[in-house]
Amino acid sequence: MYFMSIDAGTGSVRAVIFDDRLNQIGLSQQEWSHISDPKYPGSMGFDIENNYSLILQCIKNSIKNANINPKEIVAISTTSMREGIVLYDSSGKELWACANVDSRAYKEVETLKLLGENIEYDLYSISGQTFALGALPRVLWVKNNFPDIYEKISFITMLNDWIIYKLTNVLSIEPSNGCTTGMFNLKNRQWDSSIASKCGIKDNIYPEVFESGSVVGKVISSLCDEIGLSNKCLVVTGGGDAQLGCLGVGSVNKGQAALFGGSFWQLEYNYDAPIIDEKARIRVNCHVIPSIWQQELIAFFPGLILRWFRDAFCDLEKLVEKQTGIDAYYLLEKQAQQVPVGANGLMGIFSDKMNYISWKHAAPSFLNFSIDPEKFDKKVFYRSILENAALVTLGNMKILESSIGDAPDEIIFASGASKSDLWCQIISDTLGVKLKVPRVKEATALGAAICAGMGVRAFDSMEEAVLNFVKIEKEYIPNKNNHDIYQEIYNKWETIYPNQLSLADKGVLTHMWKAPGV
Repeated sequence: MYFMSIDAGTGSVRAVIFDDRLNQIGLSQQEWSHISDPKYPGSMGFDIENNYSLILQCIKNSIKNANINPKEIVAISTTSMREGIVLYDSSGKELWACANVDSRAYKEVETLKLLGENIEYDLYSISGQTFALGALPRVLWVKNNFPDIYEKISFITMLNDWIIYKLTNVLSIEPSNGCTTGMFNLKNRQWDSSIASKCGIKDNIYPEVFESGSVVGKVISSLCDEIGLSNKCLVVTGGGDAQLGCLGVGSVNKGQAALFGGSFWQLEYNYDAPIIDEKARIRVNCHVIPSIWQQELIAFFPGLILRWFRDAFCDLEKLVEKQTGIDAYYLLEKQAQQVPVGANGLMGIFSDKMNYISWKHAAPSFLNFSIDPEKFDKKVFYRSILENAALVTLGNMKILESSIGDAPDEIIFASGASKSDLWCQIISDTLGVKLKVPRVKEATALGAAICAGMGVRAFDSMEEAVLNFVKIEKEYIPNKNNHDIYQEIYNKWETIYPNQLSLADKGVLTHMWKAPGV
């Protein structure tokens, strides 16, 4: 008995096969890109036809790589980047789709904010979402720019639900990703038509909601014939990538927290109620566990900043990697371990703390260094980037505590950054909490596999699957002396950042990123 996860990320799609003990036995990945139309700045369209072809290739190749009989795959579940949407007509034909990074609807965000002084906060108090990433301004953009398409819209889904639709011909949606449309009522985890009505868009385009781990249907016969799957193979709802990542690393109970260190850093804190931040700083989402909601705080681009530094300044390390196979990041980390805590006073300015209602970041910069090459060289700048990501995360932790009066005393840390021992220790020291790194490296796909297993009742509950199959590989304990130093550094960062941000707000410098309409 095998389970398949289909994971549609921003830059690639993967099909991953697991056995009934949740061991990964096969994987196939295809990179994809999104369609940018120069007529519409910020556009990132999702190529339905080409990307579906890539998904089928991944499915077939993963089966080949696993060297199994495809008829032994009993269930498939899906996950995807959040915020990406697909619009359909009454017959189920796809009309329009965009990826999560699409930002063309900046004028529509401005229009929506003019509907009332507190309109964004009022809707946030129901949905946990602002206009920054949601579907509301995007659907309004379609209405304003392609009225013929808008008139035909009968349904909306997220990308993970679209994959389920292609497998089953059943239109559905699940709460963990569906809530990111901004059209859900968090409390009952269902569509709220009043939200769309207030925004002047259709309020009747909602497919049925299935909680994660629910059977939607079986793989359609034509695909079974093409791929070799059994006609009894079930298709089961999965979820958003961050939420299934939490499931895959074992963060499923109230009070647990997970930090995912990729291109963006996402701090996810579990709670047993959808607590809304009075200042609308925090994003609030449904977990894949029906009784759990999540406070989400995001740091922008730590992984991309590190990659930029490597590619811009580390030709020697890249050459050594090419010649020896030793990872350039490993070589840089070894050097950065020699640098004292605080990087000799060097201060990085990149992502701000989470401020969901007014999401923007100062111009990237390094401050407080001298022209002394022994104190400020490549390894010092590298370490300061690692420390900066931890400082932003500390700021987000402080927001969480000030908002709900609670914060985690330990955190599960996963994704690419968790491979760095130095970065893990810096985070533990900065936050002052124990850091746990799970053994599994494909957490999101594993979360989807658990959902697939739930569909065939391989597990009594998601929590039971986590208890039996998700294991911790390493733990990091905070150094109190280092923690005290980082607290002082954080206080300085808190003083500096607003001044840097104001320079970008005035147009003197350029924001690293800001949300549409801000």
